[in-house]
Amino acid sequence: MVMVHVKAAAAESEEQQFLYECRSTSSIDEMTDAILGIHALQSHIQSLALLIRQRLLADPSLAESYPDVALALKRSLSEAETYVSKEQVAHKKFLSPHALRAHIKSLEKEVKVAQSKGFLDFDLPQLLSDCELHHGMQLWWAGKELVRGKKLCDYIGENEKTKIVIILKPSCSSA
Repeated sequence: MVMVHVKAAAAESEEQQFLYECRSTSSIDEMTDAILGIHALQSHIQSLALLIRQRLLADPSLAESYPDVALALKRSLSEAETYVSKEQVAHKKFLSPHALRAHIKSLEKEVKVAQSKGFLDFDLPQLLSDCELHHGMQLWWAGKELVRGKKLCDYIGENEKTKIVIILKPSCSSA
């Protein structure tokens, strides 16, 4: 299996990197869809975590009023943030879309509980729609765009033990 280290192109996105694994014979279409899906889920967790942390830290009296709710929310948040952190790359752990979705569901559940207690006051559906901006992204490797319709082996050969770094760039970006 080819180990793909995926990084976002933007300098401020240093936290947005993860490992993906595929066969060298995988189509670029399949890879792009899977990688962009994982990237979108990772981005969603990171933006949700940022918003929750801002709300939690903004008013510590809320955490004192509902310690059980605050603790459960912080625990779910910590688990999700740890799972999507760039430290997973250093430990050679691959992100799974299923695990990412499970972390999102866990966070959403804890947010709903917190909202029912008056602990948090933001709109989850609005957050979900804010994360749908990954459609115009392209995969780049070694200064070349990985073109849909081709296979990964057209670029890297058929060695299954290859490790590559792919950069996610907006489609209007040039090499």
